[in-house]
Amino acid sequence: MKPFGALIPFEEAKRVIEANIKPITRVETINIDDSSGRVLAEDIVATLNSPPFNRAAMDGYAVKAKDTFNSGQFNPKVLNLIGELHAGETPQKRVNTGECIQIATGAVMPTGADAVVMVEDTEVENGRVKVFKSGYPKANVARKGEDIRKGELVLRHGFVLDAGRVGVLASQGITQVKVYEKPKVAVFPSGGEVIEVGKKLRQGQVYDINSHTIASVVKANGGIPLRFGIIEDDRENIKAKIAEGLKSDLVVISGGSSVGEKDLLVDVLQDWGEVLFHGIQVKPGKPTIFAMIQGKPLMGMPGYPTSCLINAYLLLLPAIRKMARLPLRKEWSVKAKLSRRVPGSVGRRQFLTVRIESGEAVPVYKESGAITSIAAADGYIEIAENIDLLEKGEPVTVTLF
Repeated sequence: MKPFGALIPFEEAKRVIEANIKPITRVETINIDDSSGRVLAEDIVATLNSPPFNRAAMDGYAVKAKDTFNSGQFNPKVLNLIGELHAGETPQKRVNTGECIQIATGAVMPTGADAVVMVEDTEVENGRVKVFKSGYPKANVARKGEDIRKGELVLRHGFVLDAGRVGVLASQGITQVKVYEKPKVAVFPSGGEVIEVGKKLRQGQVYDINSHTIASVVKANGGIPLRFGIIEDDRENIKAKIAEGLKSDLVVISGGSSVGEKDLLVDVLQDWGEVLFHGIQVKPGKPTIFAMIQGKPLMGMPGYPTSCLINAYLLLLPAIRKMARLPLRKEWSVKAKLSRRVPGSVGRRQFLTVRIESGEAVPVYKESGAITSIAAADGYIEIAENIDLLEKGEPVTVTLF
């Protein structure tokens, strides 16, 4: 066994990763119904006006606005009803002075009419319509091109598509759209004690938790996780598995990143590529590696589930989002009071998992190997490197998961 060398500060580790992660440049064409959450790889210029014609914005009567001037509850204007129009129908009649046509929301405005009087402001009797409220030109009419004008840049390259933006695509008759491919992330668990979920455990063995939790983080943040088999504790197997993973955009390995006799990962990486850091001033998650191998980034995560998942949230998540061209995830936080005294970890930034109960932050961290340290948590508090102790009742900020 050998001790860690100089540990890198947490903020410096984030800067190193940020500097070496590049956005995906590959593009694919997909159906718009599959495009929500994807990043647009082209500008979209409108080829159609929306709406494509003047249409009624309310149910009522298409009229000449001037025919309704000065109408009121006690002196209604009376117009002759000459027909009706439904959405999708082509107008066959012209509205002349003193006439009106019953019209449904979304129907094409007939020639001669320049306003719609709402049905609530009218009364029909014997083929004549009494109008109790004055209208004005364009009242209750959605004008051609009012929403989108032909030739207008409606969606810009780099926009993240959502329901509203998919609707814009549909308004232009677009069925296929160019988006950036999702980054592919090779995920490997390692260690002789780790076995696949579903197999029978023997004495000294544990199930592979980390590849499943890492894959969940990758998938939730715009990437495609590719789970590979467990890496064994020998140099040749480590190198062969990494070579397989380098076909992806990013390699993530959990376990083997510490300094035990069988923690060989850092030695293999140093012989093969460039290890940019090994060890971070954090608790949990100190034994973390970041390296560049054949131009591809590789993250070596701690083997203990809590350490691994916290580092996945703090370091891997922003890296995946940058590769996927997604904006940084908005962090939500709440203020609370600490439910009990908590010791710091002088020299290392501590991320302590907590749950919120009646306005208090209750620590739920057990130890690095306990996945319930996160599963039972609502979020975490940060304890700075120079803090030796936080007292009960002290106000803290809880960053929510």
